[in-house]
Amino acid sequence: MSTFNFHGEVSGPSNFGDGGKIEIHHHGASPAEALQLAAELVRQLRTESPVLAEQAEIVRGELVGARDEQRPADPGRISRALQAISLGLATGSSGLALAEQLRQAVGL
Repeated sequence: MSTFNFHGEVSGPSNFGDGGKIEIHHHGASPAEALQLAAELVRQLRTESPVLAEQAEIVRGELVGARDEQRPADPGRISRALQAISLGLATGSSGLALAEQLRQAVGL
């Protein structure tokens, strides 16, 4: 017997049994939590790596725009900015840890 733990909101069709199909969709953290992480990332990068703070602003701006316009955030735009941040930071830095938390929060 297997046990599966799901953290966060989960949705999708359930068709269990022989020949059944299981689809799981994880939607990440709440938009408010993601926005809070993005703001923290901006603050952290302004001191840790000011050159990358602009990329963090892109992420925060996309999340704010999505909230204000009541639309889904653009995952491609967020992913590209987070990738640039990840490539520019040293392993083990607090900015990199925040970028990874944010990536998980938005479901990337």
